[in-house]
Amino acid sequence: MLSALEIVSLQDDRTVTWHKETPPGYVSETLLGGVELQHAQNFLIWHQEDEARVREVAAEVIVGAKRAIDRLNQRRNDLMEEIDGLLLEELAKSALPDPDSPLHSETPGQIIDRLSILSLKLYHTQEEIERKSAPPGHREKNQNRLRVLKEQRDDLEACLDELWADIKAGNRRFKLYRQLKMYNDPELNPAVYSRKMQSKSAK
Repeated sequence: MLSALEIVSLQDDRTVTWHKETPPGYVSETLLGGVELQHAQNFLIWHQEDEARVREVAAEVIVGAKRAIDRLNQRRNDLMEEIDGLLLEELAKSALPDPDSPLHSETPGQIIDRLSILSLKLYHTQEEIERKSAPPGHREKNQNRLRVLKEQRDDLEACLDELWADIKAGNRRFKLYRQLKMYNDPELNPAVYSRKMQSKSAK
């Protein structure tokens, strides 16, 4: 059910495609559909982060970008949980994971998220290698960066496949970890609810 190579190939393909067309807002409710949609959030966050760091724009543009990032990041984390949930549902059909096996601290969904970000880093580093307007030494610097990123992704791919094999063999388990983000909830963000209370007391 889980193949690191298949996941990485999907992420790389969509990274190229979405630089030509808008990422989808919805895909099939399958594991790879969840992987694609989760990758889409990282893709959108990446480019919103670029916009948020441009200094020669109005403050409201930066504020809008940061708020968009908050929404996308919440969805990104929700989708990590959905991916892990789908995997656990499939494993439960075979009475897995083994509750007596050692607990792995990182879930497959979290590893898939890291692979997603690496796909984006690889794409944009290659883009910098090919940039005609780059200053001297820029190409060489990014070629070295690309080699490091490729090694890191190869390692992470192998780790995901090894983890999944261990889980299927009953030698390792993982839990569905809820992210429980606080900053997007006005009842849990002190900067938001404190201001609301000050506003009410001033009336």
